[in-house]
Amino acid sequence: MLLVRHALAVPKHVAEDFERSLSDRGRADAPEAGRWLAGSGFQPHLVLCSPARRTRETWELIAPALPDVPPVVYDDRLYNASPEVLADVLAERGAGLSHVMLVGHNTGIHELAMSVCRTGPTELLERLRAELPKAGAVVVDLPGGWHDLTSGDGRNGHLIAFWTPNSVDPSGN
Repeated sequence: MLLVRHALAVPKHVAEDFERSLSDRGRADAPEAGRWLAGSGFQPHLVLCSPARRTRETWELIAPALPDVPPVVYDDRLYNASPEVLADVLAERGAGLSHVMLVGHNTGIHELAMSVCRTGPTELLERLRAELPKAGAVVVDLPGGWHDLTSGDGRNGHLIAFWTPNSVDPSGN
């Protein structure tokens, strides 16, 4: 499973939340995420994406870097969803697939990543606990399959990789 937070969008006062587009920095970071993903060897079989403009644009800028672009499903339930809803949609839509990518929003996507990543390299787990920056990507192995997402206390994912764009700085700018 690959979880991707959308890239940096324009400020909230510029447009209605659902229609906010990516900022210039977001337009630079999203293709960088795609290049990292292409080089990582993780090839999603399906992409689940929030229908909000900033998540759609993030996916559309990631996709050209992939050797094989998977089908994408824009699911209304993913817009600003809680971690529980994200888990339910992943388990439902990912049934029968081993590699699914989700492009979504904070706080839900970060909370889902933190709740499912029980093991992994200490440094990566500490970075993930601190934050999931915009355009950041988390690769998680679910040894128990999609059941690990929906079984509450049974979540036992292993954090394999955690990537953030070079433009991320500690102040969040």
